[in-house]
Amino acid sequence: MTALVFQKELVYNGLLPYADRLEREASELLENIKTNLSRAVLLRELWPGVAFWCKKLFSFLKLYGRRFSKDEHILFIKLLYELVTLPGLEPHMMQSFARLLIQLLKKKELLSRDDLQLPWRPLHQLYEKVVHSKTEHLGLVWFPNSLEHILKALVKSCRPYFPASSTKEMLDEWRPLLCVFDAVMQKAIGIMELFLPTIMPPEEHAQGFRLWFSELMDLWLSVQNQPSWEGHLVNLFARLGNDNIGYVDWTPYIPTIFTRILRSLNLPVGVSHMAALRYLTNSYDIGHVVLWITALLGGPGNPAQKELTRLFNSIASFYHPSNHGRWQSRLMRLLQRLPASVVRRVHRERHATPGWIAPVPESQQLSDEDLQEFTRSLTGAALLAMFSKTGSTDAAFALQNLALLTPQLVIPPVLEKTYAAMETLTEPHTLTATLSCMIGMARSLVAPDERYPEGRLHVLPLLMGSLPGVDPNDFSKCMITFQFITTFTTLVPLVDCSSAPSRHSNLSEMEKDLCFASAEFEDFVLQLLDRCFAVIDSSTLEQTRAETETDTRTHLESLVELGLSTTVSTVLTQCSTDIYTVALQKVYNFATSNIFETCVAGRMVADVCRAAAKCHPAESLKLFVPHCCSLIFQITENEDLRSEEELDKELLWNLQLLSEVTRVDGEQLLRFAGELERVLTTCVRLCCKRAYALAAGLLEHTLRSFSLIYPTEYRSTPGGFRDDLPVRDWGRPGDVAALGVRWHVPSMDEQNFVFQLLSRLLRPELERIQRHVSGDCPMSREELLQSLAIVQHCLLGAGSLLPPLDGPHVPDLVPSMVNLGEFKLHIGVDYDDSREDHRESICRTVRLLLHHILEHTEDDTKSLFVIIKIISDLLFFRGTHKEEFDSRWKSFTLVKKSMENRLYGKKQHIRALLIDRVLLQHEMRKLVVDGSEYKQVHQELLCDLLLLSTSTYSQVRSKAQTVLTTALATYSFSYRDLIPQIVQLLSPQHTAGTRQQFKGALYCLQAAHSGVCLASVRDWDCVGAVWPALVRCGLSPAPTLDEHSVGQLLDDIVDRIHRQHDTIGIFFTVSEGCVEIAERVAPSETLSVDELKEGLQRQQIKNVVNARKYEKLVNDLLDCLEDRELPWKFEHTAADLLSLLLRDDHPLPPDAVLYFTQGLIHDSISIRKVAILAMAGVLKQLKRPRKKVAVKPSDVCGAVDPEGTWAGDRKANGWLQYRSADLPLSEEAWDSQLHVEKAHVGYYSWPSEMMIYAPLQKLKDDLPYEEMSEAEKIIFEYFSDLEFIERFIEFLSLEERKGKDSFNPRRFYLFKGLFRNYGDVFLPLLWPHLEQLAGDPHESSQRCVCEITAGIIRGSKMWSFSKVDKLWRLLCPLIKTALSNITVETYTDWGTCIATACEGRDPRKLHWLLELLMETPLIGEGSSFRDASLLYVLQGGLAQQQWRVAELLHRLLTYLEPKLTQVYKNVRERIGSVLTYIFMMDVALPHTQPTSSPHVADFVARVLERLKPLTSEAEIRNHVPEENAPETADECTQAVKLLKTVLKWLLASAGRTFTTPVQQHLQLLPLLFKIAPVEIDESYDEMKQDARTCLSLMSQGLLYPQHIPLVLAALEEMAGSRSWHARYSVLTYLQISVFSNLFTLLSVPAEVQRVRKMVMRLLLDEQLEVRDMAGTTLSGLLQCHFFPLDHNLQTQLQTLSHTRLPKARGELASTDLVRRHAGVLGLSACILSSPYDVPKWMPNILMDLSDHLNDPQPIELTVKKTLSEFRRTHHDNWQEHRQRFTDDQLLPGESLPRGHPVSQPSPYLDEDKTLPEKTGLNVLFRSVLWTVFWLKRSSRSRKVNVPKPARFQVRPIH
Repeated sequence: MTALVFQKELVYNGLLPYADRLEREASELLENIKTNLSRAVLLRELWPGVAFWCKKLFSFLKLYGRRFSKDEHILFIKLLYELVTLPGLEPHMMQSFARLLIQLLKKKELLSRDDLQLPWRPLHQLYEKVVHSKTEHLGLVWFPNSLEHILKALVKSCRPYFPASSTKEMLDEWRPLLCVFDAVMQKAIGIMELFLPTIMPPEEHAQGFRLWFSELMDLWLSVQNQPSWEGHLVNLFARLGNDNIGYVDWTPYIPTIFTRILRSLNLPVGVSHMAALRYLTNSYDIGHVVLWITALLGGPGNPAQKELTRLFNSIASFYHPSNHGRWQSRLMRLLQRLPASVVRRVHRERHATPGWIAPVPESQQLSDEDLQEFTRSLTGAALLAMFSKTGSTDAAFALQNLALLTPQLVIPPVLEKTYAAMETLTEPHTLTATLSCMIGMARSLVAPDERYPEGRLHVLPLLMGSLPGVDPNDFSKCMITFQFITTFTTLVPLVDCSSAPSRHSNLSEMEKDLCFASAEFEDFVLQLLDRCFAVIDSSTLEQTRAETETDTRTHLESLVELGLSTTVSTVLTQCSTDIYTVALQKVYNFATSNIFETCVAGRMVADVCRAAAKCHPAESLKLFVPHCCSLIFQITENEDLRSEEELDKELLWNLQLLSEVTRVDGEQLLRFAGELERVLTTCVRLCCKRAYALAAGLLEHTLRSFSLIYPTEYRSTPGGFRDDLPVRDWGRPGDVAALGVRWHVPSMDEQNFVFQLLSRLLRPELERIQRHVSGDCPMSREELLQSLAIVQHCLLGAGSLLPPLDGPHVPDLVPSMVNLGEFKLHIGVDYDDSREDHRESICRTVRLLLHHILEHTEDDTKSLFVIIKIISDLLFFRGTHKEEFDSRWKSFTLVKKSMENRLYGKKQHIRALLIDRVLLQHEMRKLVVDGSEYKQVHQELLCDLLLLSTSTYSQVRSKAQTVLTTALATYSFSYRDLIPQIVQLLSPQHTAGTRQQFKGALYCLQAAHSGVCLASVRDWDCVGAVWPALVRCGLSPAPTLDEHSVGQLLDDIVDRIHRQHDTIGIFFTVSEGCVEIAERVAPSETLSVDELKEGLQRQQIKNVVNARKYEKLVNDLLDCLEDRELPWKFEHTAADLLSLLLRDDHPLPPDAVLYFTQGLIHDSISIRKVAILAMAGVLKQLKRPRKKVAVKPSDVCGAVDPEGTWAGDRKANGWLQYRSADLPLSEEAWDSQLHVEKAHVGYYSWPSEMMIYAPLQKLKDDLPYEEMSEAEKIIFEYFSDLEFIERFIEFLSLEERKGKDSFNPRRFYLFKGLFRNYGDVFLPLLWPHLEQLAGDPHESSQRCVCEITAGIIRGSKMWSFSKVDKLWRLLCPLIKTALSNITVETYTDWGTCIATACEGRDPRKLHWLLELLMETPLIGEGSSFRDASLLYVLQGGLAQQQWRVAELLHRLLTYLEPKLTQVYKNVRERIGSVLTYIFMMDVALPHTQPTSSPHVADFVARVLERLKPLTSEAEIRNHVPEENAPETADECTQAVKLLKTVLKWLLASAGRTFTTPVQQHLQLLPLLFKIAPVEIDESYDEMKQDARTCLSLMSQGLLYPQHIPLVLAALEEMAGSRSWHARYSVLTYLQISVFSNLFTLLSVPAEVQRVRKMVMRLLLDEQLEVRDMAGTTLSGLLQCHFFPLDHNLQTQLQTLSHTRLPKARGELASTDLVRRHAGVLGLSACILSSPYDVPKWMPNILMDLSDHLNDPQPIELTVKKTLSEFRRTHHDNWQEHRQRFTDDQLLPGESLPRGHPVSQPSPYLDEDKTLPEKTGLNVLFRSVLWTVFWLKRSSRSRKVNVPKPARFQVRPIH
């Protein structure tokens, strides 16, 4: 028989000291789970059976990993999949099943697609039901907050196992939704991103991504303005790329991909006042961008790497610390995640175990050269980001991963910066940043690696150099230094092997150097200890607390204490025996030669001593224990001392020291058992509080050392360090297979000693307490507290050896046919039944004492606090506290993350970390208490806790409530036992109760700090008891309720119920598929026919009972509401809770419908609000299903779509268009026409089965009264009552919050439901009120008409023609009246009303409304406001109809075109917005027919014709008065008016349309250049501001390669314009356009040359401002490496700068000066293009510039400004930069001055005074002050027109 192969066992279990017992335990537990889970499903018992055993399976995965066979694994997954997708499953149960299923599917390498296939449809239906729920917004179903997130994670986990055919099925399902104008597009692309499978074997690719790749890629390429769904597409492509590296050819798309990534970073470019596009909020997700870039790298020629290098070159300066903005976090995330992603890819290609997922083809794998190139491209940015204002974490993470890939390139520059930072004293932040980066790179530096072998030589210099960082005056520096030392010493054994070279002849030179250097280790350790002692000395209480009285430590002190002890512990652990001996003696001398106060410094010293003692307990205990014990004995010999309340500091200090050094290996400690016992018996009974507290601590630590299981050493290599060559162990990872953990397991001697101590110390205390309770020997409160402290510390010390509380179960808590018993886990201890059960004795005694105190001395709160802690430990403590475990798990994860080697994987962690993980596994087993059985002893303790939770004192209550809520979460179903008792305390009949009991009970229900709120447990019995009780407590005596805190508490509880409530299941069903799989899960578990029958029967009965319980709860709440004495606050609570009980699977009882109907006219506004939403839900419940029929579109119009995908307006979907010729104007036409309500249907492709509502003649039109249900009759009767309607409308038309009210969707849903369910029955009653409201211009009246009108229109969707026709005859005049009364407050409401009315409706069925709105949008008689508002309302209606109203759009455009010359600004803006919408359909999408809606091109041609008068003018002035002047027929004036409206259109359409009509924009560009001003001035008129903004927005537009020549041609033409303003604007346009389309432009080299020529041409412009801007542009283009600074360019600029000027001042030839200035500007641009480094070419250019310092203006000024800027940007790293200059260039003996220049120019310098010909850099810098002075003076004397240089790249801001 073959051995069973497990999927993936948890490797750490095998390293536990009791590993041999775990195999059997795991097998038994798995068998148990399989049997009971299968049984529960077969018996159809979802709750509690299935839910309980699924929890157990979850725990099994945590404890043993996937320790089951592949077949079992597959069956578990299939069973859970069936369970999750059960129809009508309770949401919370669905969530927990989904979580478990995700866990089972987590490691996809374990199961291939051949092993497992999962159908996608059930999961999609579930996702639709939850995420796109049709009833959630009406409150008919409540989902847990995290359900959507969990379902998405579930889909991701299931995706690899969808069958090969699924891709085609998905596309057939979702292609018809791809209508770019509709909101459904977002949903479609989102679902595709989530569901489409991308992990498939290459042979299946034709059935997979190849079906959709080119289609979706073309769609992505063709949309330009980042619609909200574009991000989903990018995520899908990124995933596709990552899953199929080497199988998708991305090369043609690479420039576009990188251009769009750069754009999505939203970096500021060009002029500072750049208009931001609306769509820039829709940035790509950085995680997916990183994934995509990683997938693109590699392959022949590695084209993506070239673009990546360019990308980081162009954004590098944004990483400089002086630059910060909103974009910074995105840039940092990009930098942080990209190297990590590449490391994952290299791991997958080189080190991962081959699995079923197709490997990356060899030709596409990343070579070492690729990795080096990648590292070079990122290093610059990472080194700048190290010192970022947001901290160095991101950069450190990036450098850590880069160091894994190419240590030789990354580590040296960081080392250089680290050494420099260690030397400087003035910049501690640089030291903090560099050390944190070195910590991340520690393993790469220390590990033996042939790529960077010299790294290890830096370890000692770094450690020695970091010592000054242990500085008591700088907390952050001190902590980072501790972390640094700890990290490095963890990796390096501190052994002096300087003698090794003489013993070994086979050492390399490197190893010899390391051996000689290791002689310094002893020095390092001793110096470190000295520094630590200095920190301690500065932390003594006398020093830090001289002015305050407090004894407690501050948070900082506790952190320093932790850092100190961890560092010393790590260092001494790693020491050789020789060094350790010296260090131990030093620590011992320091600790014993001083007496420390025991609060701050004493704790620190004791911690250091503990750290030292732990490493080698045998040696250290010999020193410390005898010393401390002898002193303690000496001092305590005096009997009088024992009764003193203040004791000698020496005694306290030695007790503290002893209590810490005993926290070591129990085996070694046993030698001193006698001394310790003597100390304990003496000291625990001392009267001094501080002394007995320290003695109790010593007792606990001693007991723990003997009784716990723990590892005894954590060195970096197993079995100590090699004597011969520990150098070879540097940086060695631990080996899980040979970890060699040494465990301390309590021996029999140790256990005996523990029980001996308990008998000696615990038993007498328990007896004293019993005598105190019985009154034989009463104790004072202090004495009682002392006894309790001893009991508590005994329990904490020996808890792991004491068996848990046991006894009989609490019967009949929950009915079940499945065993719900717990499984006892072995935790390394075999309990000896023959010994006394101390836990039981403590429990008995403490309960006696508790009741005694509560009865006699309830104000002894200190004792009660201790009792609560003891009860908590009795219940839960078995050696570890949950909080401690959680924080250790967290810190383990952090250390693992910071020191992980992700490149090799395979658990290559350091040994200490692996040992820690094994210990955590042991502790986790102690803490697994989920589903613990609830026994009678627990019941008693929980009742005691409830007693304490409702006692007199608030602090006692609070502490008890915390323990109680933990207990309720721990013991299965215990809440069902306690809730009735809590509810009893809230009852108004409970007259004996106190106010404190009442508050305590409420707090117990709230359970503020736990995940489970007892007031919203998903259990009908509990909710049925708690909710009515919460309402009825309003009938309690007044004093209880009057207190403010009680009211607040009740509010908090109701609020928590609202936040945590999710729908509780009524009907539970189990599918046959489930049952079938359950039979296979445990074939041995066969149930008898009777059992199966009983299971089915119980399920059916349970469903009926649940429904009754639900109805009873509703009726109970209604009974409460009928009580006249109930205060209003509780009435609101009851109404709130009642509204939570609406469901979509069970109708609301008629009484509740009656209550909510009456609630619509309740006096309280909050009840009316609840009633409105509830009624909308009730009406949805009562909606009668409408029959749908299938139609074939081709039969309707007789046209068939051509082969392939063709979207847009075409013959086959023409019948859906709105045509005034064939509108349904008669009943016959109405009934014969097929109506399709959803606007997206038919645009892209037809659904495989198209369902539409059946024509009305087959349906009853009205619902007769006799056929109505009871609930329907109630609503019918009330809404037929005139008085009711009158009051209802009166309330609806009241103002709620002045100025803040808006269209209320809840009211809309109510009226929609009314008119949908009852037809037009209520219309005659409502009509008079509607007419009255429509005529009232008040805001609230108009809003009320809006809500009702929208509801009526949407509700009339299924009415017959006669009714609809009648309705519109009434509605049209009403809407006209209302629109004639439109006001500023109500126009948005009318827009929303009409948009809502038209949403999801066939336009042909709304032709009355559309025609009404189209009649006269611009009346022109009334105010401009009214015209704008009418257009707004019309736009709202048409926008919902999208592509189906082309005829109306043509009519509207024809109507608007003559009216474009509007005078009023608000009308112009609205027309601009309407035009945007009119042309929205004119998109250039792939496979899309030209639209039948209006085309932009035709419109622009007509507009240009009308703008001709302006094209001939050199400059366009705005000479049109704004106010309503008489019309002038002047052509120019009319053209200017037209232009203003066109500008508004351009502004409105930027970013809103899907594609940009570039050619049409270019035709308008010359006009814009003529208007746009150069300076930024808020006082400019509207036209200039608009033109400027338009240019800014256009320049940010996305360009395709075919557009680039057209754009450049237009810019070249404008660059030759006569207006220098236009030439200047060309440059600002060019800057932004180049940066926004960088990679697209770079992919067309010829166009790059054109740009270069244009800039050089404008550099020679006669106008100074244009030349300056050309210089700035050139600098920016060089900075983002748009073209290189090659030899030709340098020569060209130098030649220009050497243009000779005539000698005489008066004869300056302007062309020569311009040429010379152009050359100087060009050279300045070169200097400024490298703001943070000094390339090779820079020193020479700087020297060339210095020749021009004496040139005439404006050259001199340009030079001085450049030098000033250079000095500012290079100042921080000048020590590094100055290495690039020769001594001649710097002037010998001088260096860049730090503060002011050394020699300051006199303010009276003669302007003509010249400087030497060749001048050194430092002299140039000195001239900076002179420059500033000259600038100030010249601005006073003569005005030089120098515009501010526009900022192309962000410069640092100081």
